[in-house]
Amino acid sequence: MLDAFARVISQADARGDYITNNQFDALNSMVAESNKRMDVVNRITSNSSTIVASAARALFAQQPQLIAPGGNAYTSRRMAACLRDMEIVLRYVTYATFAGDGSVLEDRCLNGLRETYVALGVPGGSVAEGVNKMKDAAIAIANSKDGITNGDCSSLMSELAGYFDRAASAVS
Repeated sequence: MLDAFARVISQADARGDYITNNQFDALNSMVAESNKRMDVVNRITSNSSTIVASAARALFAQQPQLIAPGGNAYTSRRMAACLRDMEIVLRYVTYATFAGDGSVLEDRCLNGLRETYVALGVPGGSVAEGVNKMKDAAIAIANSKDGITNGDCSSLMSELAGYFDRAASAVS
């Protein structure tokens, strides 16, 4: 995994070039907005149990067959595995958000996940829907104006949503 700085330097080094003004400006902008990024990650991390629980509740209300006898989340063991997987995806989304780079999400979480779920008979569409519900809950918490200095976080919220979208598409 490379953070945004290491990625820019590595790419420039591979080309034998200096860092361009556009790359420098992008990194400078990232530094200028680093407090926003840390606030978002902190809010999501501090509320991870709430995000996962509300997403699971909403998913199971929408798809009750998952928790019915014979469903993929029926029995406490399967339910615990489902909640654990949701929490793992959420954790890697926060890593990607903090680093400003989705490669950690791809490499350490999503790579091979669809194949694993297919092999286990886990419905990918339901997993994707759960990820989308986590996205909604996480963005609502991260974008809340309570106790935060006013500022435009739209591009950061878009980036955060993009990481959730990558996770949802990886499993469906």
